[in-house]
Amino acid sequence: NVQVDIKQPPTGTVEEQNQILENLVSQGYDAIAVSVIAPKDQTTMLNTVAGKTKLITFDSDAAESSRLLYVGTINYEAGKALGDEIVKLLPNGGKMAVFVGTLSADNAKERLRGVEDSIKGHNIEIVERREDQTDRAKARRNVEDVLNARPDVTLVCGLWSYNGPAISDALEGSGKKGSVHAAVFDEEDGTLKGIQSGTIAVTVVQHPFDMGYRSAKWMHELASNFDQAKGKIPANKIDNTGIEVIKKDNVAGFQQ
Repeated sequence: NVQVDIKQPPTGTVEEQNQILENLVSQGYDAIAVSVIAPKDQTTMLNTVAGKTKLITFDSDAAESSRLLYVGTINYEAGKALGDEIVKLLPNGGKMAVFVGTLSADNAKERLRGVEDSIKGHNIEIVERREDQTDRAKARRNVEDVLNARPDVTLVCGLWSYNGPAISDALEGSGKKGSVHAAVFDEEDGTLKGIQSGTIAVTVVQHPFDMGYRSAKWMHELASNFDQAKGKIPANKIDNTGIEVIKKDNVAGFQQ
């Protein structure tokens, strides 16, 4: 007798997500798991929700809010892992561009912070940071615009899942495959195909199934036996789902 509903903001805005949260609370949902778009801007709303139901975050956290638990990747560590790979791709340094839906999201911010810390001291400079507001067509256009305007860019980096395929398509379409490296996140089909073809050098993948599975499990336990479930929450209030680094030599095994 468990009903799990999935809601997605049509255009990915904070206002849309806040409205969804308000609606769920008013409809009496026993627990809510949310991938937060803009943690700082939404803390007040999240605290209101947390005061009325069992609230957890997944994929993108809001650590300053009253959420009970975060389920997902430790995005800073994921960013550092990708940054280490970028250093290998640019051993003599270089200029790079970063693409994402919105830099205000916790997962984007923490991944970028990890990348920046890893490339520090290696003569690698981030010269472009482009947002697409989850518009996939714009995600590709952003890459194309940078490739055309900045011939000095030798590596492009995508922080969100759909940025990988957008980067792969843009590199193929512009004829820059092989001359511009690509380092991305997540495991969309277009990303894995890009790795197989050599268009993308590396991706750091999460475990999205585990995020969904564990989030649903935590919500059910918190809603049905709160005291017992609360006692299982780790001291740091993070259920880390881990990462893997995927390149051409292990992509086939990963897909299988």
